[in-house]
Amino acid sequence: MVDVISPADLAATLPDGMVVTDPDILAAYRQDRAQDPDAGTPLALIRPTTTEQVQTVVRWCAEHKIPIITRGAGTSLSGGSTAVNGAVMLSTEKMRELTVDTTTRTAVTQPGLFNAEVKAAAAAHGLWYPPDPSSVEICSIGGNVATNAGGLCCVKYGVTTDYVLGLQVVLADGRAVRLGGKQLKDSAGLPLTKLFVGSEGLLGIITEVTLRLLPPQAPACTVVGAFASVHHASQAVLAIVSQIRPAMLEFMDSISINAVEDMLRMGLDREAGALLVAQSDAPGPAGAAEVAIIREAFETHGASEVFDTDDPAEGEAFTAARRAAIPAVEKIGSLLLEDVGVPLPQLPTLIDGVAGIAEENQVMISVIAHAGDGNTHPLIVFDPTDDDEAQRAQRSFGQIMDLAISLGGTITGEHGVGRLKKGWLPDQVGPDVMDLTATIKNALDPHGLLNPGVIL
Repeated sequence: MVDVISPADLAATLPDGMVVTDPDILAAYRQDRAQDPDAGTPLALIRPTTTEQVQTVVRWCAEHKIPIITRGAGTSLSGGSTAVNGAVMLSTEKMRELTVDTTTRTAVTQPGLFNAEVKAAAAAHGLWYPPDPSSVEICSIGGNVATNAGGLCCVKYGVTTDYVLGLQVVLADGRAVRLGGKQLKDSAGLPLTKLFVGSEGLLGIITEVTLRLLPPQAPACTVVGAFASVHHASQAVLAIVSQIRPAMLEFMDSISINAVEDMLRMGLDREAGALLVAQSDAPGPAGAAEVAIIREAFETHGASEVFDTDDPAEGEAFTAARRAAIPAVEKIGSLLLEDVGVPLPQLPTLIDGVAGIAEENQVMISVIAHAGDGNTHPLIVFDPTDDDEAQRAQRSFGQIMDLAISLGGTITGEHGVGRLKKGWLPDQVGPDVMDLTATIKNALDPHGLLNPGVIL
């Protein structure tokens, strides 16, 4: 007789109600925001609150060779937390403790808090946590660390890894290890903390993060320019970043401009081919000089209208327009969301190339971008009920990644590889790096139980 593995055995070792097997609830956890059609059905959903409870789950799964999918807020755009048939879905959503230490300028947080909540907690103590993905209100810190998330201000202030000082991680055998800490300088041993940042749940389950905080950001001046074409706007980006590092430099094309205007009715120029939103937070005369450089670059490259303001509310309105771009375009149709990046000199070639791919395949592709660091988000709009259109959208998805790789770029700047992009990863990094990745994975998770199907 074959023994039947039942999550009831695990439930007996955890607090009441922590292990969920209700089919209706499990169905809500099958897919993340990427809406992977190949999502499976988990054996059980488990929502722990402590590292020790995570260890209990991992040890039970290791004993029975049951895979574990770690999920944060479910906002992954690359299928990083898609369910697998028969796996345990471990959600960190209820791991929400946080403390701020003003002396060391650090925050110690469990992974379930939203990015915006960490920002608010830091601000309450007169400090600032810079990384700010467009999904800041709904994405979790654990997911940010797992994918090394970026955001609108990373052109100047860097991405998540630049603020992670320490981690607590539960390994595949159930051991919990502490890496790094509150100290700003630490050269003891291999840099293992950085190994886990961006590892997408493949190497361990992050249960605590120590984040570096900064003094508050200085008030910013916002400069907005409307351009006749995306090409002219991308040339303006190069002119700016060759001279200064702005606090923000964001890009929207005509499709996203009109989609946002339809949704927010804020008076954006519907005739513009592209919009650039830049900010400088340099103090005093230095800030005025940066604004002058931005304005000159906009005007030199054909901006039909240039507007600048030091009013925080006006500046935030344009930032909000950029943050709203993805949900606004999503109202047009289903999306395949890209996350490709290139070295900055290749940005105009990438943007022009995406337009060519859209024309070739007769699909709508809107491009928004963290233009200041070359990270673009082509949004492929399609009707999933139209098989031919869906195939053309999928073809475009692959062609855009091929284009980025050919330009010396990357298939993902901040969303992660997940399950949707792993077919293109070998083309970017090559066989030796893939072998090295597999070697590290096998050393830490020899049975392949952690987030199977991601990256490898």
